[in-house]
Amino acid sequence: MTTKIRDIPDDIVGLEKLNRPRFNFIQPLVLLAPSGIWLLLLLVLPTLIIFQLSLVPNIRPGDIVNPSGFDNYIRIVDPLYLHVIWRSLTLALGTTAICLILGFPVAYWIAQIAPQRWRNLLVLGFVLPLWTSSLLRSYAWITILRPTGLLNSLLSSVGLPTLELLNRTPAVLIGMSYSLLPYMVLILYASLEKLDRRLLEAAADLGANPVEAFWKVTVPQIAPGITAGSLLVLITALGDFIDPELLGGASSMTAARLVYNQFLGVTQNWGFGSALSMTLILAVSIAIALLIKFGEPTPKE
Repeated sequence: MTTKIRDIPDDIVGLEKLNRPRFNFIQPLVLLAPSGIWLLLLLVLPTLIIFQLSLVPNIRPGDIVNPSGFDNYIRIVDPLYLHVIWRSLTLALGTTAICLILGFPVAYWIAQIAPQRWRNLLVLGFVLPLWTSSLLRSYAWITILRPTGLLNSLLSSVGLPTLELLNRTPAVLIGMSYSLLPYMVLILYASLEKLDRRLLEAAADLGANPVEAFWKVTVPQIAPGITAGSLLVLITALGDFIDPELLGGASSMTAARLVYNQFLGVTQNWGFGSALSMTLILAVSIAIALLIKFGEPTPKE
């Protein structure tokens, strides 16, 4: 038995059109206006001002802003500054690798091995260092790594030679890895918590050993989490200023410290500092675009 659907009368369609709001864009505009104004005043406009200053060579505080070219950007390709940028990128990549190597076992243990009732508490305990100031954490590492600090005192007590770590690259890597490790663990934990263990059991039934199951089953499932965590740590480490400044000493110049010197140091070259800032903003924007594109899996229909 079939039921015929009658056509909707024209007067009902007209009534629906009359009741339909005429200005559909007003409601989302009102909702987005506060955050949009905040974003415009504190991000967009300052970025435009920095870009304008980057087009003025050798500008100092109080000078007239008269954009005249890309000389400041050309100056960045000087081997001296390229070496500083390369050192910043190397430190960021090293920090990312350390956080991934150390963070994955912790995240896996919390997500898959630890009892369910303790997982939230374990995650909370692991991110507790983020509740303290980054400056305070860096000074704590100075106390640990200095020649007469806690680490060398322990090494001396057991008869081992002391280590000269402070004001060197290893100290910077230690401080940055310690500061950013919780971010990596949180993101990996979110991915590993959704791991489908039935696929691991199926791989074992088909004869795969644990190493093969890890690379062919576990890693593909959590690849978006690995990508998101790595890019987040890389972006944050690339702009880190406190750890290289306090733990690296004068020999550990980075792009963030170079920008600081151009604005608040002796040189006072705001144009070149702005060009460096815009270069870092571009690099971070590319990393964020990659994070948005590859950070989440594409839904399959």
